[in-house]
Amino acid sequence: MVTDRSRRSAERRGHVAEYLAAVFLLLKGYRILALRYKTRSGEIDLIARKGDLAVFVEVKARVGEREAVDAVSATAQKRIRAASDIWLSRRPDAARLSQRYDVIAVLPGRLPRHFRDAF
Repeated sequence: MVTDRSRRSAERRGHVAEYLAAVFLLLKGYRILALRYKTRSGEIDLIARKGDLAVFVEVKARVGEREAVDAVSATAQKRIRAASDIWLSRRPDAARLSQRYDVIAVLPGRLPRHFRDAF
């Protein structure tokens, strides 16, 4: 049974994981354009940019890499793609941007793991 307390704790862990992932991407030369971008269609944890590449990132805090990647369901992927379409539609430079969908796994006691083109 999920209690309010456990839900808040999980939400807090998720936000910390998103910040860690954002710092990780900054150190890799990406610019962070949005954190927790929300639309009616869905939410994107991070939107980053490197050159003419827009990267839509789902962040998962899990005990293992496989668990993190597998946690991004087909339904979640569909919502992220729909939200990215909305974000791109609001960008005047969208026509010249390439796009990619990544997963960053935040693992206990380790550096985050970046899975490019995860879906």
